[in-house]
Amino acid sequence: QVQLVESGGGLVQPGGSLRLSCAASGFTFSFDDILNWYRQSPGKERKWVAASNGGIINYADSVKGRFTLSRDSAKNTLYLQMNSLKPEDTAMYYCYAKPRSRGPDYWGQGTQVTVSS
Repeated sequence: QVQLVESGGGLVQPGGSLRLSCAASGFTFSFDDILNWYRQSPGKERKWVAASNGGIINYADSVKGRFTLSRDSAKNTLYLQMNSLKPEDTAMYYCYAKPRSRGPDYWGQGTQVTVSS
């Protein structure tokens, strides 16, 4: 059974950094997997912030230049490095996977990121 488990969230001061991890099980990373990060704040819709498919990586304008998505195929883990964090980055962050760019969508349970002094 496919499962995604996020970790690495927490409380950080403005300007600080965090690295989120998404450990995947039940499938093995492949070049044509869709592997993305989303975030959602209370009362707002879930929004895409970073996406990868093959060698292509895209970022939302709000995080461009500050966040970096990467994957480690040997560990079957997706990462989101977040630098220069702002209070408006506060949200629940979710990992998303669509193996081989087809079939079911899979979501993690989320990890909370709070940026505050």
